[in-house]
Amino acid sequence: MTLEERCPVLQFADLGDERGKLVVIEGGMAIPFQIRRVFYIYESDSTVVRGQHANKESEFVLINVAGKSKVRITDGKEEFIVQLDKPMMGVYIPSMIWKDMYDFSADSVLLVLASTHYNGKEYIRDYKDYLTEMEKMR
Repeated sequence: MTLEERCPVLQFADLGDERGKLVVIEGGMAIPFQIRRVFYIYESDSTVVRGQHANKESEFVLINVAGKSKVRITDGKEEFIVQLDKPMMGVYIPSMIWKDMYDFSADSVLLVLASTHYNGKEYIRDYKDYLTEMEKMR
């Protein structure tokens, strides 16, 4: 299975009508896990790089609910970039996948849905350490 197949871009239903737009995202249905944590990133400019880590346990879905940003996704062998620029699209990132979020527009609000509560011990923040861990898993 390719990295892009393991990290699919998700399309959420736009249930809006004449009153406005409405997107519903339900854990275990629209995304492949139950949501345990929600956070968002805003007021980052186009020169900022966020993320720069992999998680041993957590899975994520990233959605730009306003503005746009890019996500570089890699497993140390394959790499691809997703531009998040529609509030009804997101990208699924399973555990042990490295992610960098960058190129934020001035109005960007990047919503992150996570499968776990925060645990700093499960983060791999050094890319060389990440590559070492991935080699052990192969």
